[in-house]
Amino acid sequence: MIPLVDYADRHERLGALFDRSASFDEEAARAARDVLAKVQERGDEALETLSERFDDVRPEPLAAPEEECAAAYEDADDELLAVIEEAADNVRRFHRRQLPQSWFADEGGGVILGQRVAPLERAGCYAPAGAAAYPSSVLMNVIPAQVAGVEEVVLCSPPKAEHGGRPHPLVLATAHLLGVGEVYAVGGAQAVGAMAYGTACIPGVDKIVGPGNAYVAAAKKHVFGRVDIDSIAGPSEVAVLADAGADAAYVAADLLAQAEHDPRASVLLATPSRTLAEAVRREIETQIADLNRRDTIDQALDAYGALVVTPAMDEAVALVNELAPEHLEILTADPWQTMTHVRHAGALFLGEHAPVPVGDYYAGPNHVLPTGGTARHASPLGVHSFLRRQSVVSYSEKRLEETGPRIAAFAEAEGLDAHAAAVRRRLANGD
Repeated sequence: MIPLVDYADRHERLGALFDRSASFDEEAARAARDVLAKVQERGDEALETLSERFDDVRPEPLAAPEEECAAAYEDADDELLAVIEEAADNVRRFHRRQLPQSWFADEGGGVILGQRVAPLERAGCYAPAGAAAYPSSVLMNVIPAQVAGVEEVVLCSPPKAEHGGRPHPLVLATAHLLGVGEVYAVGGAQAVGAMAYGTACIPGVDKIVGPGNAYVAAAKKHVFGRVDIDSIAGPSEVAVLADAGADAAYVAADLLAQAEHDPRASVLLATPSRTLAEAVRREIETQIADLNRRDTIDQALDAYGALVVTPAMDEAVALVNELAPEHLEILTADPWQTMTHVRHAGALFLGEHAPVPVGDYYAGPNHVLPTGGTARHASPLGVHSFLRRQSVVSYSEKRLEETGPRIAAFAEAEGLDAHAAAVRRRLANGD
């Protein structure tokens, strides 16, 4: 069961959480490298045999035809489709606000400088599969790429034996809803390899995004550099920053919601109220009895859970900033004011009516977030993830005549005489 921890003893209990960014599954890394080598060497044939090995089904063909996606859409539950469509609208509207503009500035004297914003040409999105389907992953990865203007968006998702070697029908239906033109029944590290290296069936991409298991994460780490990636995602995390007025039942429910993701999910309450922490612990014991994934939750709470009682709210905020959690809920009398003291978190959820699932599924912000303490320097997936910035420089002949000698002198000071010559040859008196 989740322990109560005094602030002074926090590092003894939370050491595993603070060290998560440094941890990496070496066994998964070795296995991923082996899979990637097979894909690079044997292409589509490797994808089919690896799927047979890992997914117990041979996907034939690898590509899911558009009519198959359309049929999945037609067969989907109407009420669920309506919710997915609403969520898609919210996600698209939010991400449109992120679009930056190219700009050009006339600096005078014949100088024009600027920044051109251009989308990637081809992006690969990965939608994992497990005990359930994850259409939300399709929304969160595909829509920002589309809003950014990416011309070709590829979706890979594991084949499922129970669905005839095709991805889950809800994944196909969501792909149809979004107008994804290329959908492939490929999962795991082999999907990463296909998108990174390209095969006869699946042309390579410029960037790979999307969550996955340890093998997917290891594969993405290995191919980074050949292609860009969004991040190397670790287990899910939530921290709750709460004062004495927070509802213990809400806090407990939100910690349990995150713990059901994975036995390695981390859940933390930071509060100056021992009374609240004790009430949350009792609520967890009560609420967990009704949950389907109790074994997973118990493992997460035992290994990576803590209810930390701090001397005051300042220390609670400091603890959160040190942890830099993926998700942070702020349940205080004035969450907007409390937020001003938070420096490091992937996404913030303010007030008791904005639990994490609101953002994960529906509100609009992206649920692909930095984990493992990387929220100290990384941002959520967004439109910017699919854009490049290109610097633009235009000089008139007159301006180069005026500044060229100084530019050439600068180059020569660094020992680069060819650089200097490239400028001097353009000057009126340069030979």
